[in-house]
Amino acid sequence: WKAMETKDLILRKAEFEDWKPMYHNVWSRAETAKYMAWRITDSEEAAKERIQRTIAYQSTHDAWVVCEKKNGMPIGFAGVKAVKAHIYEDTGIAFGPEWVRKGYGKQVLSLLMEYCASLGGEMFIYSTRKDNAASKALAVSCGFLYRCSGKRVDLRNGEPYELEIYCRELS
Repeated sequence: WKAMETKDLILRKAEFEDWKPMYHNVWSRAETAKYMAWRITDSEEAAKERIQRTIAYQSTHDAWVVCEKKNGMPIGFAGVKAVKAHIYEDTGIAFGPEWVRKGYGKQVLSLLMEYCASLGGEMFIYSTRKDNAASKALAVSCGFLYRCSGKRVDLRNGEPYELEIYCRELS
């Protein structure tokens, strides 16, 4: 699926022109990067390089830019990967701070589960940092059950954190 839709959003493959809104809306935002595994992008030149890496990655992976349907504005990204036969996990869902708490996370996560089910997926794994209350609430609201947690180290700064794993069967 090159593009997918929810009520309010379109998930599609990145294009070079997306560098500017992704930079301003997502990649330069410390609030968005806080619970993710990437560093903020701090210049327009770096954003142009990042969009080229994003395009290359998305060409061979199940990952998309998330855009508002009403105006086509890129406001985030999402992706999934197969970890074993019939088992999928998210590879990150992120939105710029102006687009959180609008139900968009639930729309995207539900769509990703539907997509994985269409590929024969039977189980979906969702992970979040223990202190990311919004992400944990999203998991629970989408019917995920807590499975386990483990200590991790943030490769950006060497700080320890706890990663919680949630699972849900796909119907």
